[in-house]
Amino acid sequence: MALLRAMATVGGYTMASRVLGFVRDVLVAAIVGAGPLSDAFFVAFKLPNLFRRLFAEGAFSAAFVPIFARRLEGEGKPAALAFAGEALAVLLWALVALTIVFELAMPWIMVVLAPGFTGDQALFDLTVELTRLTFPYLLLIALAALLGGMLNAVGRFAAYAAAPILLNLCLILPLLWLPDVLPSAAHVLAWSVPAAGIVQLLFLAWMARRAGLLPRLLRPRLTEGVRKLLRTIGPAAFGAGVMQVNVLIDTMIATLLPAGAVSYLYYADRVTQLPLGVIGVAVGTALLPLLSRQLQAGNADAAMANQNRAIEASMLLTLPAAAALVVLAFPITVALFQRGAFGPAEAQATAGALAAFAAGLPAFVLVKALTPGFFARHDTATPVKVAILCLVLNVALNLALMGPLAHVGLALATTLSAWLNAGLLMLLLRRRGHFAPDARLKRRLPRLLAATAGMTVVAAAAYWAIRPWFGQGDLRAMLAMAGLVALGIAVFGGLAQLLGAASVADLRALRRPRTPPAA
Repeated sequence: MALLRAMATVGGYTMASRVLGFVRDVLVAAIVGAGPLSDAFFVAFKLPNLFRRLFAEGAFSAAFVPIFARRLEGEGKPAALAFAGEALAVLLWALVALTIVFELAMPWIMVVLAPGFTGDQALFDLTVELTRLTFPYLLLIALAALLGGMLNAVGRFAAYAAAPILLNLCLILPLLWLPDVLPSAAHVLAWSVPAAGIVQLLFLAWMARRAGLLPRLLRPRLTEGVRKLLRTIGPAAFGAGVMQVNVLIDTMIATLLPAGAVSYLYYADRVTQLPLGVIGVAVGTALLPLLSRQLQAGNADAAMANQNRAIEASMLLTLPAAAALVVLAFPITVALFQRGAFGPAEAQATAGALAAFAAGLPAFVLVKALTPGFFARHDTATPVKVAILCLVLNVALNLALMGPLAHVGLALATTLSAWLNAGLLMLLLRRRGHFAPDARLKRRLPRLLAATAGMTVVAAAAYWAIRPWFGQGDLRAMLAMAGLVALGIAVFGGLAQLLGAASVADLRALRRPRTPPAA
């Protein structure tokens, strides 16, 4: 149950962050809307986030956390801290160089990233300006990710999970208090991004110091530990890079579609990111260090059991969420975003993308639950090969579907390639003997599907009965959406308990005091 408790810790703080993220996005939708100005900011915000996922949360974390955890388990805290200091030096100077290069080359980079903006010089120049403001966030959040990975490796999950709350607060407060100080609300948001990175880094440095985990800043050297890190990070970087190229291609194609396409996809993705972030991030964050420590200790059976419980918990939470988002995509979009500069047409366009993204939610989370099974065994090459195949499929589907379905086709292509990714990862783990569904998973998964089906029917019928309440995104629509969500949770919970898909004991286990792992 240690895995479930760790997931509950990460998921709880991530939920708080996602709720604040919704507040932020509701404000952005009402003030900026879905058009050229919002498109420019979302492209500017996407670039540092793309490299953040590549360097911080992608390749670097996948390589660093298992090595740090194994050194902690096998050699003790001093050796692990020495390795962390060496890794910090390499990461810092590599990202300083990358930031300088990108700041200088931003106009040329933007030609590639947003080719559809080149026909509008004012929009193109604005996007370059905003991206230069947001890009230093990469350097700050990557250093924060190293500290967060160290805290996660010793079982202190709360601090890193809570850090994104600070990001959302740093974007919300200036938007409320300083909307007219700069040329546009998009400029306010862009300046707020690096400020948020500074706040997050300082917070995690403080928490790491309290835990006795603050590494020393050294000059970069190719020590034995750094060489091992670089050998491991190479395939992981390539694999994470393939995934981020996927995101980049989606953005590039979206800029070729009519104005607003980038924004529709962004708002839809943000809704999907609530369950994906809460569940997927919690699973991946908690599972990787746990599997690494268990495999280092030679306890393969415990690692297999935790892999099963991670998949079971993922499906328990994502199947009903995905079904509800597909069936209720339009009323959810209206309730959350339709106000101010965001009108009915924007709501309808966003709802289509939301339904397409939501259909892939279980696959997105399964990828996060299955990938640690490779990384914990220092196998970063296999997920790369799978990611390349899925990239090819995504590009082909983007080109095939963008014509008839516009931006919805891009979302659907992402979903289909995610299902292929999850299916191949599971197949490969099974063939290598690293995963086999146990009796509990085999028994509960069909019952989860039945409970989800029952909830979907009830939720759809309830929406049909109160659909006039969703004429616009006012308080009545918000209350109606909250009622539908509460009804769906109650129906699914009741059916899951009745059918034996889940038990109250599972929830009680999340609240039991956890024993800190030995340092």
